[in-house]
Amino acid sequence: MENQDKKNNSSITVSRMVEDIVGCKWSLSVIEAVKSDIVRPGEIQRSIEGISTKVLNERFNKMLRYGILEKTIFPEVPPRVEYQLTEFGNKFILILDQIDALQNDM
Repeated sequence: MENQDKKNNSSITVSRMVEDIVGCKWSLSVIEAVKSDIVRPGEIQRSIEGISTKVLNERFNKMLRYGILEKTIFPEVPPRVEYQLTEFGNKFILILDQIDALQNDM
């Protein structure tokens, strides 16, 4: 499965991914929430003023597709879902931190 995921993502360039993520204020807000250990969808939505459930789910799907986040579904009733940064997601955050540092230097 992991090899298949890499094949599916091989057509996506990192520069296109950065453009897609950085160009969307909601994506950065979601990443920041997960980085701050807010991992449950409802908590993330409450922490980001103005984001709708639909937009949040679209951002989750985008970041799952890019391999920035991973989703864990716990077999409970009711089901519990949590999102975590992947190893790649943690590397991506380093780039975002560098962008913030550049902004602060201006």
